[in-house]
Amino acid sequence: MRPIGYMYKRVASAPEWPNAPAVTDIYALSDCLSEYFADYINFWRHNGYWLFDSPAVIQSLAEEHSISLAGMKLFYYEAHDLQYDDTSGKWVSFEPESSFATAVQPPTGASLEGFDVTSFYAGTSPECSPLSCNSQVGYALRTFLGV
Repeated sequence: MRPIGYMYKRVASAPEWPNAPAVTDIYALSDCLSEYFADYINFWRHNGYWLFDSPAVIQSLAEEHSISLAGMKLFYYEAHDLQYDDTSGKWVSFEPESSFATAVQPPTGASLEGFDVTSFYAGTSPECSPLSCNSQVGYALRTFLGV
């Protein structure tokens, strides 16, 4: 696993459509349900994975732009070393976008909250997560949880 960065997010309650009582919150990397702390890309302080190298960078942006982080949760993300290439049907390596400096500072302590699969088709920010961005999540969660 490789460190890819941090993000403050407003954690959303699980919508009704999964019909999976054990799922209470959505922690997906995408912002389809659990929104990012801001429309951060225009600040141009993200790294080559389109996240942030440290919590301090986000906190500094929030202070500079009067963005409240109250009610937000800080997430640290790691990614598998390979990504699936739908065109070739193979797992391939990937690197951060080289036009942005990337030096993620791993946390001194962390707790595993879960896993996610996120598309990155456009290569300009984390995109949709099949587990939170469409109604297929209901089937996937019911199957996974056996409900």
